[in-house]
Amino acid sequence: MLSSAEQERICAARRRSGWGPRLIASELGQPHSTVHATLRRHGLSRRPRAPREAAVRYEWPCPGDLLHIDTKRFVRFSRPGHAVTGDRYRSSEEKRQAPGLEWVHSLVDDHTRLAYSELHRDERAATVTGFVERALAFFEGHGAQPRRLMSDNHWSYTHNRTLAELLARRGIRHLLIEPRRPQTNGKVERYQQTLKREWALGQVYRSSEHRAKALQHWTRYYNEQRRHSALGNRPPISRVRNVPG
Repeated sequence: MLSSAEQERICAARRRSGWGPRLIASELGQPHSTVHATLRRHGLSRRPRAPREAAVRYEWPCPGDLLHIDTKRFVRFSRPGHAVTGDRYRSSEEKRQAPGLEWVHSLVDDHTRLAYSELHRDERAATVTGFVERALAFFEGHGAQPRRLMSDNHWSYTHNRTLAELLARRGIRHLLIEPRRPQTNGKVERYQQTLKREWALGQVYRSSEHRAKALQHWTRYYNEQRRHSALGNRPPISRVRNVPG
C-alpha cells in the first residue's frame, strides 16, 4: 500500500499541473498503474467540469410581447442523404451538381410558442423583410399585437433598412442579443432543434423539394397538435387568446 505522503505527492502534482498519470508517473518515479489508482481513489482521475452558468428563464405575459427570429440552414438534395439512410456514397455526377443550400426563417412567440416558418434560398435583407411582414400578419391574425422583435446580430437584421422601416411603422422595438449569447434567443433556437429533428430528418424525403412541401404541414401540426412540455403538455394554440372569429 502506497504511503499517505506519496499519495499526497501524486495528488498535489495533479492539482498543480493537470497532467495525466503517465507524466506524473515519470516525474515522481512511480508506476503508471499506481498513479492512476491513486488519482482514481482520490477522485482526481478526471478534471472537474467547469460549472454551468445558471439558466435565466423568463416569459413575457402576453402574446406578441416578444417575438424571436432566426434562420436554420439546410442542404438541398436530389435523393435521400446519409443522415437518414446511413449511406454516404455519392456519384461523381451528384458531386458535380452541387444542389446548394436553403434557409428556414422562423418567428416564435415568447408567450405562446406559436411559430411561423418559411423556406427560402437565401437570407438576404429583402427576403428577411418580406418574411417578417408575412409573419407579423400571421401573429396578428391570431390576436397577438407584436411589440418587440429579438434577433441575433446577423447583418440581415442589423443592416437592413427596409426591416427597420417596417418595424418603425408598426411601432415594434428591435432587440439584439449579446454577441455569442444565443441562449438569450433560446426559444427560437429550441424550436429549430425540434424542426430539424422532426421535419428535416423525421421523414425520408425523395428530394429537398418534397421536404419543402412538408414544412407548412409540420408547422401546423407543431402549433395545433404537438404537445409542448413548457406549456403543461399542451400545444401552442392553447395559449392563443382573442382569436378573431
